[in-house]
Amino acid sequence: MFFKKKKDMTDKKTHHKNSSNENADNMAQYETQDEVLSTDQKIDDDPVKENALVESDEEKIKKLQAELDEAKDKHLRLIAEFDNFRRRNAKERIELVQTAGKDIIQSLLVVLDDVDRASKQLENTTDLTVLKEGISLVFNKFKAIMLQKGLKEMDAINLEFNPDLHEAITEIPAPNEKMIGKVIDVVEPGYYLNDKLIRHAKVVVGK
Repeated sequence: MFFKKKKDMTDKKTHHKNSSNENADNMAQYETQDEVLSTDQKIDDDPVKENALVESDEEKIKKLQAELDEAKDKHLRLIAEFDNFRRRNAKERIELVQTAGKDIIQSLLVVLDDVDRASKQLENTTDLTVLKEGISLVFNKFKAIMLQKGLKEMDAINLEFNPDLHEAITEIPAPNEKMIGKVIDVVEPGYYLNDKLIRHAKVVVGK
């Protein structure tokens, strides 16, 4: 029993010692935290550093504002350039439509001159041979000019009827079996302009 009491006293001393050590550690920790807080407070209270931070933020804001203004300026310039392009393009398109036939009209003026001369000849002569020659010259000149401009007459007679190229006006009995389903006659010729179909041929088809 004596040993038990001695042991209890030893444990109490040990516990008291440990508590003292723990309190000392806590006090040291609190002192360290106080020092850190005190240092932070000093930093926060430093007017020089605070002013430097404010100036830094203001510089960033000014820089961002300058970049924003530059982007807005570029955007407005692009809008203005596109609007000018759109107006210029619309104007050129209108002019192109208005003058699209200028080249062909200028080419046909020589034919018109020949037609005027032929018309005067009709009034002053009764020689059919001369009149036929004059009309033939005018017609051939006209066809030559059209050919130079890319106009080409479609060949259709004796060919198979093709709805992509031909328009059947009527059907008549074929003169022979080979002409069944083929073009027997052309009422209005079809034409290509630079190899592009611009008019279907109106034809008579054998049946």
